Amino acid sequence: MGRLSRAAAASFSAGAHDHGICVAEAMRDAERICAGRGARLTKLRYRVLELVWSSHAPIGAYGLLERLSRERRNATPPTVYRALDFLVAQGLVHRIESLNAFVGCVDPASAHAGQFLICRDCGAAAELHDPRVNRAITRGAAEVGFVAEQRTVEVRGLCPACRAGEGAESHAR
Repeated sequence: MGRLSRAAAASFSAGAHDHGICVAEAMRDAERICAGRGARLTKLRYRVLELVWSSHAPIGAYGLLERLSRERRNATPPTVYRALDFLVAQGLVHRIESLNAFVGCVDPASAHAGQFLICRDCGAAAELHDPRVNRAITRGAAEVGFVAEQRTVEVRGLCPACRAGEGAESHAR
């Protein structure tokens, strides 16, 4: 199982997952990537990225603002949106369009389209990166003369923990 598969599995793990490791790796990757690109990862951008990574569930800009406001009195929506714009531009976070929310990117060093599994019950999201999906979209678009400029695939369903809970509820009836 590759890094992305492990990361996707970690997003939906119940208790065996040490999320602190995810956050620490993401922050180290962000520092390294930004330094290599000459992009400035300010304290505020760093903190917003940490907050995005605080769970595997997508978080909206106003959720980030609420958390940030507890620490910084001068946090405003434009402040958060500018930080998010930077993080998206650097490939450190993805925007999940249907939720108008953001998740940390599990492979920020390589450019790729987002493919997400989103649990409809607990809200956890897992990022996949399967080049075959991207090729299929590109090929299908080209067959009808369409040029795909942005590819985000969002799949809703139930994560293993919620499926287990749902199964237990249905068996209890």
